[in-house]
Amino acid sequence: MQRDSKLSTVVNSPIPFVKKKNKWLNASRKEGITFYLLISPWLLGFLFFILGPMVSSLYISFTNWDLLTNAKWIGLENYIKAFTGDDLFWQSLKVTMIYSLFSVPLGLIVSLGVAMLLNQAVRGMRIFRTIYYLPAVVSGVSVMVLWMYIFNPQIGLLNTFLGYLGINGPGWIFDPKWAMVSIIIMGLWGAGGGIIVWLAGLNGIPDYLYEAADLDGASKFQKFRHITIPMLTPTIFFNLITGIIGALQTFGQAYVMTKGGPMNSTLFFNYYLFRKAFEEFDMGYASALAWILFIIIFIFTLLVFKSSSFWVHYEGERK
Repeated sequence: MQRDSKLSTVVNSPIPFVKKKNKWLNASRKEGITFYLLISPWLLGFLFFILGPMVSSLYISFTNWDLLTNAKWIGLENYIKAFTGDDLFWQSLKVTMIYSLFSVPLGLIVSLGVAMLLNQAVRGMRIFRTIYYLPAVVSGVSVMVLWMYIFNPQIGLLNTFLGYLGINGPGWIFDPKWAMVSIIIMGLWGAGGGIIVWLAGLNGIPDYLYEAADLDGASKFQKFRHITIPMLTPTIFFNLITGIIGALQTFGQAYVMTKGGPMNSTLFFNYYLFRKAFEEFDMGYASALAWILFIIIFIFTLLVFKSSSFWVHYEGERK
């Protein structure tokens, strides 16, 4: 009887379970350590090259600092100056908003149209896809120099072509009335960069939807309106977000091609920020401008995210 009692105690002892649990916890802990070790390069890069500089720029935005002397705390003066005492701040903001208002929708429409053409089952289509994607991998500065020659009023390709048609071409980037139009036209050159995303979205639309529409006698426009566009709304959403962020941060065109001119007609916000920081060495004010731009981008992005529930549709989603 006593022997059976001891045997029962050993069998019912929680020690094997505890050992198994501890073993599982040790394995889980090792996996956690391995995980953080593997992502440590990214974490360190984020802390030292993104989060650290952001926190530093936030502090600098409340100071007066010329990079040579010690920073002097001035509170909100940089922000007050931007909104009440700097006409070029509003000019740069206006230029950036106008560019974004036209370039983002045009870029979406053109890139979607080209993607639909490149989605056809035609021999040699891979070659055409490669050709249209090439501008996305060409250096930005070289492309801008190329377009400077294209927009040249005397020897440029555009005005030469218009001359053959008997049309006197405008001054393009050298004319305040045409400079913004020129930058917007040049922006369409890179529309091929988003073709890959559009093609992925188009290939993700089930064929049976088009087959059912054909049985119902739907026209091509009706299929585009009621099938293609609704099924592409997640892709439109993604491209719209990235397009807005990219347009609001436009810099290279002004820096390489126009220097913000003529008559500040292409004074983009990001380029004005650069001038304040690295030409006038007003780093405190430039940091304030950077945070204002960050808040503007955040607001527009948040608005698009909030509105997505009304127009973005996902396959299998029920409402």
